[in-house]
Amino acid sequence: MAELPVPVVVDAATGAWSVDGSPMILVPRHFFVGIQKAVEARLGVAATDAMLREVTEQAARDWCAKEAGIHGLAGIEVLRHYLKRMSQRGYGRFTLEAAEPKAGTARVRLDHSVYVAEYGAAGRRVCYMFTGALIGGISFATRAAGGPEHLHAEEVSCGAEGAPHCSFVVRPA
Repeated sequence: MAELPVPVVVDAATGAWSVDGSPMILVPRHFFVGIQKAVEARLGVAATDAMLREVTEQAARDWCAKEAGIHGLAGIEVLRHYLKRMSQRGYGRFTLEAAEPKAGTARVRLDHSVYVAEYGAAGRRVCYMFTGALIGGISFATRAAGGPEHLHAEEVSCGAEGAPHCSFVVRPA
């Protein structure tokens, strides 16, 4: 069995986990995705998407700023690090297919999404939770390059609707 791909520190007194100084929790995949399913059932997909987009966008910006300082990274390298860490933490395998930070555009591929694995053949796009995270991560690189302040991300294909992988595009809002 392989070791964890990220260094996890466990506080002996509290049992709290951290990676690069950020507090972490380890939860089963079905629990994590189940929260999205429950919110969708209560509020609808559009409201869930809007709520998750706002929260994950800010979280990604904060994470990128912190990691840039910890690891001495800047611009597009912070984004690559962010996608690597998301992949290492089990969300799926993210690939930055194209990025033009000054233009505020990017294309990201996601293979083996946890959402596709849990939803199965849902007949619709279910990985929209990542759109806000991608906006936050990509906007960090875009701002460093003097690109647009406001971005929009869209999941344009999803394994849960039959595509071979999930795809996201980011562009100026």
